[in-house]
Amino acid sequence: MTEPTAALAAATAAAMSSSDNHSAFTRAQAVLPGGVNSPVRAYGSVGGDPRFLVSASGPWVTDVEGRDYADLVCSWGPALLGHAHPEVVAAVQEAAARGLSFGAPTVAEAELGEEIRRRVPAAERVRLVSTGTEATMTAVRLARGYTGRALIIKFAGCYHGHVDSLLAEAGSGVATLALPGSAGVTAASAAETLVLPYNDLAAVEEAFAARGHEIAAVITEASPANMGVVPPEPGFNEGLRRITSEHGALMIMDEVLTGFRVGPSGWWGYENSIAPSLAGGPAYTPDIFTFGKVVGGGMPIAALGGSAAVMDHLAPTGPVYQAGTLSGNPVAVAAGLATLRLADDAVYARVEEVSSILARALGEALAAEGVPHVIQRAGSLFSAFYGPTVVDGVRDYATAQSQETFRYRALFHAMLDAGVNLPPSVFEAWFVSAAHDDAAIDRILAALPGAARAAAEAKA
Repeated sequence: MTEPTAALAAATAAAMSSSDNHSAFTRAQAVLPGGVNSPVRAYGSVGGDPRFLVSASGPWVTDVEGRDYADLVCSWGPALLGHAHPEVVAAVQEAAARGLSFGAPTVAEAELGEEIRRRVPAAERVRLVSTGTEATMTAVRLARGYTGRALIIKFAGCYHGHVDSLLAEAGSGVATLALPGSAGVTAASAAETLVLPYNDLAAVEEAFAARGHEIAAVITEASPANMGVVPPEPGFNEGLRRITSEHGALMIMDEVLTGFRVGPSGWWGYENSIAPSLAGGPAYTPDIFTFGKVVGGGMPIAALGGSAAVMDHLAPTGPVYQAGTLSGNPVAVAAGLATLRLADDAVYARVEEVSSILARALGEALAAEGVPHVIQRAGSLFSAFYGPTVVDGVRDYATAQSQETFRYRALFHAMLDAGVNLPPSVFEAWFVSAAHDDAAIDRILAALPGAARAAAEAKA
């Protein structure tokens, strides 16, 4: 093993004191690739030093410098109730005191599966895993094992975790870094994925007409929020269900982000409540759902669920193998159960109210400064797109990519300076929680006019 260079050694020594964000970042860069453990945290698209957080409570987060921020990241979605909700923390502490991991079944795992099924009855069987990526990876393997086919259709701008074959034209961090996919993904993996434009059922019909006998599944974000918030057009998800059913393929609905955040039954329940079938039931039902984020209440846990006929193809009842030492971890399960049981109608009403207030105020502030933009929402999720190419609405990845991203950089830093923590990428949704009280909302509202002015004055 080579010795570190003198420069690296000096930088590491200088960064050992982490009393401010810059020194904390410098210290992290000496040991972590890019100084972070997930790329979008590095502020790559907005510039500057990321804020290193030391604590969070309710709608607030606090950095190493002791400065607090009204938080619109909410741990990228899980903090539906707010940070460090006392009852969730108590559930975690009680579970941890009983043991961190057993490597054996627990009753609580079944309880969490039952809670998921109560909210999404179509999830007749549930498999708990540790991450959203693991959930989508397993869903794709299950679809291939169930159908005996290899090809997967995904949509440009939809992000389904860092699964090799699903990184092609992904949104989220890949969009932020302007990468076409990822080094390390083989040509063979990429060839097993067909990437189509989002909200384009004609393209899906054409793909199935040409290669329907090869297609195992279509995977789609229930309502995409990794290229900014780009909701499905009316009938799009229902159309995917019709086409896949006609060709013997499966429909995988990725609700890692939207599941239990936009409503008690996720986007599937939200959309079907708006436009149910003529028979009064769901207008469409996917074969497989994937869940994450809120389902773990901030702890690392995710799940996939679906019809018993499909899910029972997973080992040990079926031939599709999946396993995980920490799957159904008792501490993570406790956090998820507590979060879902606390997420009642009042929680969703409050999140919707706060989201409406802030989305409207953001639009008004940008309009007052003459910034061309559009605000798009999917339930309580919202984001803004900037520039003349987007003012008529964004329905696909190509339009999302055409926006003036430099305006968001200016807006982001103006908000940060005013004590508001936004997602450090224009391609991410803004998240609120039920804990966002008047003080947090007032902080955000007070910051918006100056931030909109900065966006208006920004240069490419």
